[in-house]
Amino acid sequence: MDEDRIGLFLDFENLAIGAREQLGGEFDFKPIADALAERGRVVVRRAYADWSMFGEAGRDLTRHNVELIEIPQRMGMVRKNSADIKLAVDAIELSFEREYITTFVIGTGDSDFTPLVNKLRELNKRVIGLGVEASTSSLLPPACDEFLFDERLPGVDISAPRSKHGRKRPERKPSQPKKATGDLASLDALVTQTLAGLERRGGEAVLASSLKRTLLRKDPTFDEGTYGFRTFGELLQHLKGRGVIEIKEGGPGDPEVDFPTQGPDTTDAFELLRAIVSDLGSHPLRGLKNEIRKKEPEFSEKRYGYASFLQFCRAAESKGIIEMEVDNENETYNVRAAGAPQIAPQLEEVPAEEPPAEEVLADEAPPPAEEAPEAKKKPAKRKPAKRKPAKRKPKA
Repeated sequence: MDEDRIGLFLDFENLAIGAREQLGGEFDFKPIADALAERGRVVVRRAYADWSMFGEAGRDLTRHNVELIEIPQRMGMVRKNSADIKLAVDAIELSFEREYITTFVIGTGDSDFTPLVNKLRELNKRVIGLGVEASTSSLLPPACDEFLFDERLPGVDISAPRSKHGRKRPERKPSQPKKATGDLASLDALVTQTLAGLERRGGEAVLASSLKRTLLRKDPTFDEGTYGFRTFGELLQHLKGRGVIEIKEGGPGDPEVDFPTQGPDTTDAFELLRAIVSDLGSHPLRGLKNEIRKKEPEFSEKRYGYASFLQFCRAAESKGIIEMEVDNENETYNVRAAGAPQIAPQLEEVPAEEPPAEEVLADEAPPPAEEAPEAKKKPAKRKPAKRKPAKRKPKA
């Protein structure tokens, strides 16, 4: 299997300031180097900054064979980070000149690099983002194939963050791996839904590596360490122990992942649905999920590998647990327990009131003959009155 060849481009000023303000220390390159070594062979390492501002950090990067690209800031002008433009130009140029580079790692938390990420992916390059979680724009991680948060990497020391004035902020505990029940429930839903989708579309056995790649496509920030597991295999073993999935022997170091032949959790969910529908009688599909959550607040059909609640109910209908009937008038389904009598809503007939006899006779009587309209008389024209000329008096 050919290993990936990686090109690394660091917007060092963005990373260093984020690490100083959010993590309370200087940016450490070694955990990043270790994480990339697990993903392939790094053939290009470049960091862009005004290195007069980062003396010791620059020397540390040099010891890790990182090429320092000097971008001096002009004095007496509005500060503009031209390092961003230089980094983007170099990355695009290298994607054409070095076709053997399959993966580009862009170290920044600035959303202005999103167009660069999109263009590299158009060129059939895999893109891994890298940034400090608290200072990374929410627009950047979804654009990448994978995104690594610096503080989640093994070996990163998180101390008290410092404010812009150099004073230490109130200490807070470093983020611990998520072990809450709600987080594990969301993990169950994510894995089962993804596995069900792969089985529906692929038709072949789903390998653990394929499942992991698909999870990263759905959520580039996915990391099994977030849930308290050291490896993805350990996460799968945990889900197997809970009866969520089943692991079979596959290729070397890459087992097959499937659903259990009999899922006790699925059976319990269907029985809960049957009980709810039996108590309610015939009930519209709309609002039925809310009724279930009143008894089981953590209920989610995605935990059992179903993409929607309608699909979950369809599966229950196929097992003879419920019956569904289309309600064309309300554009929904009516759900009832299997074997329950169908009760159609009946409207009460209201007897029509008989009109009084007088009104009946009046209705039955023929309409009166229409009177012939009288001829309209034209008004006589008045002749203007003739004025008599005034008599003149004789002059004396």
